[in-house]
Amino acid sequence: MAAEILTREDLAIFKTELFRELRELVNAPAIQPRKWLKSYEVRDMLGISPGTLQNMRINGTLSFTKIGGLIFYEYDDILKLMEGTKKTVKHSL
Repeated sequence: MAAEILTREDLAIFKTELFRELRELVNAPAIQPRKWLKSYEVRDMLGISPGTLQNMRINGTLSFTKIGGLIFYEYDDILKLMEGTKKTVKHSL
């Protein structure tokens, strides 16, 4: 295995490139979450059990939309719930 010698200039170039890439990552726009979430995603987001999520639907704490057998929750509603400002309405199709 041949050894490569790094110079100070090589390290300076590496540092410059590294900082440039880090700046790009920090300034990159955040990935926009999907508008509709499934139950498992909401449970993971809120750290709750399936039963707790069901209770939140039943007592109107969390609004949802049911399409066929699938239940969907609006991402913005979850954020509002976490902030404590959400007024809920049940929807069903």
